[in-house]
Amino acid sequence: MDFQHRPGSPSLPRFTIENQKVDARPPADMYTYKMNYPSLGQCVIINNKNFDRRTGMSSRKGTDVDAGYARKVFERLGYNVKVANDQTVQQIQQLLYTVSQDNHSQSASFVCVMLSHGGEGVFYGTDGNVELQKLTGLFRGDRCKTLVGKPKLFFIQACRGSDLDCGIETDSVAGGIETDSVAGNYPARIPVEADFLYAYSTAPGYYSWRNTDKGSWFIQALCEMLQRYGKQLDIMQIMTRVNHKVAHDFEACANKQIPCIASMLTKHLYFPQ
Repeated sequence: MDFQHRPGSPSLPRFTIENQKVDARPPADMYTYKMNYPSLGQCVIINNKNFDRRTGMSSRKGTDVDAGYARKVFERLGYNVKVANDQTVQQIQQLLYTVSQDNHSQSASFVCVMLSHGGEGVFYGTDGNVELQKLTGLFRGDRCKTLVGKPKLFFIQACRGSDLDCGIETDSVAGGIETDSVAGNYPARIPVEADFLYAYSTAPGYYSWRNTDKGSWFIQALCEMLQRYGKQLDIMQIMTRVNHKVAHDFEACANKQIPCIASMLTKHLYFPQ
């Protein structure tokens, strides 16, 4: 499950686009993904709000805000976005299988945004759960040949357990917080698990917080940072900023949250300008 943060706790105002010049792009080379394909690619958003009573899962109020933010941001980046609401396990599996079998030879990448309840290693359809690996594994290099060597990004807003993070006090310094297609030069064979990025809303074992009016902390931060830096910074730099924002700017009932990024990317990823 993911944990609802009901209205009343401090929260940030809706984000705005800022025109900032922070261009950290290196020259195109063997360590940067080729993105000048005819299409940037597909973005599939799975948005589960209502669940069968037999699952014991509550309605996920605020998830439609997340889906709306995500759709707008990825469309602005240039993706062809499809939103699928209230999907059963079978429907999720069929949807992602169908997409994995599409011809992506003219696409630079693939994105999937997954919004639902969850547990460690599992994701909920409206009628039960399924192992995340069964879903993401459909896009492995040996199963989705036209995305081999291309970035495949999964953004997962769901709980990964029931632990709560109460945070820890830090020393302040100067009023702040002290924090220390087989295109390109690939060899003949590459690992089937290469070129994936999994961005989880929370660390393993922990709840993931969602405001019933403004959406989840993770998706709010992700969309804001993609809007600000999506045309300027590498995806890992963007995700570091997402982590920073969630960790420092959000709190509910004295609880904190930190996203968790697992990268098997083999190159820098910059969205095309």
